[in-house]
Amino acid sequence: MPTVFTPGDKTFYASDSASSSYSGVFEDDGRTGYFYAYDRAAAKDRRILDACLIYNVAAVTDRDRPSEAEIIWARDGMKAALVINDRAHAVIDFDARRAYCRTNFPPPSGQWRADVRLAWDDALLADFD
Repeated sequence: MPTVFTPGDKTFYASDSASSSYSGVFEDDGRTGYFYAYDRAAAKDRRILDACLIYNVAAVTDRDRPSEAEIIWARDGMKAALVINDRAHAVIDFDARRAYCRTNFPPPSGQWRADVRLAWDDALLADFD
């Protein structure tokens, strides 16, 4: 179920996979919006697997208007996508241990520590209905 928020207002929205302990988490802390790969079954200090910058609030041109965020899942429950105002901004592939976002920032971090964040490609959305 989508959540309505205004960029720059503190927002926390999570969606859990139906088939695993993974979650996709969107957070706006008032300055930035991030999408997190999260493992509910991991030790408390190891739950955030990776993080993708979605936006800097100061750069959002229509930040004074409400937006709608939704986290959708691939059928197998191993890929999550963050959709804001009907546009996909990030995809997390839990099987491949990679996260992708349109900003391509920051470099991978958290538990996945890949060398580089691979570039966004709309083909990443092929597994979502």
